[in-house]
Amino acid sequence: MKRLFLFLLICATTAVTAQIQTPQPSPAAKVMQKVGLTDITVEYSRPAMRGRTIFGDLVPFDKLWRTGANANTTITVGDDFTFGGTDVKAGTYAVFTKPGKKQWDVYLYSKTDNWGAPRSWDESLVVATATVPVQEMNLTQESFTIGINELSMDSAHLQISWENSLVAIPITVPTKKKTEESIMKVMSGEAQPSVNDYYSAAAFYYEAGTNLEQALEWITKATEMNDKAFWMFTRKSLIEEKLGKKKDAVKTAKTALALAKDQKNADYVKINEDNLKRWGAM
Repeated sequence: MKRLFLFLLICATTAVTAQIQTPQPSPAAKVMQKVGLTDITVEYSRPAMRGRTIFGDLVPFDKLWRTGANANTTITVGDDFTFGGTDVKAGTYAVFTKPGKKQWDVYLYSKTDNWGAPRSWDESLVVATATVPVQEMNLTQESFTIGINELSMDSAHLQISWENSLVAIPITVPTKKKTEESIMKVMSGEAQPSVNDYYSAAAFYYEAGTNLEQALEWITKATEMNDKAFWMFTRKSLIEEKLGKKKDAVKTAKTALALAKDQKNADYVKINEDNLKRWGAM
């Protein structure tokens, strides 16, 4: 009898707590991207066209739109940044838009707990507004999509696309400042910088196109500490090229080529052969 009672109790409890799970018409999505040294995360829901006309119909022109579905679409940026040219503090913001035929207004809103658009729009909560042109796509985007694309060392585009329309908002982050602070901290510290420290610092200055004489000094130090690192010699040759030291660049590239061949790295063999051909040295 006791066993029967326990069995019935379990069945009753299960019947009360069980819930049917069904797919959502606008499933949740999360985009995570590191831009330079800054983490950016976008969380949103993805409605589908399902045979409907979107812009100018389902989403009216020149009206505030929640930009997706369900809870607020949010963007979280780990450092102070610029959004469409406006300075914004690090943090999490809701993304709202006002789609138009030829351009969109895109807003960052500091209140993020709305379901859909706010019932009462508070202009004081708008931290940035970007007005961007609509780009017509050659393909049809069935599902609403937000991406972080066009990546560079210190910038990216927040891209919003659906149906045949795409808009892109430029975002910049303080990569140069953060990297230079890190470089100075390591290079002026009590401990001896590692070979990778010298290489990374030189590579950053090369990519940033600044402090090239310092970059050459550090990359030279790196190659002295590891005289088999063909990738370091390759980078050194490119720094020398930027400094206008073509003869030195050719000599260094030949060293890099020989090391790459010896270590059977086809990618760097080709890179150095291409550079030497470009400099008229092969």
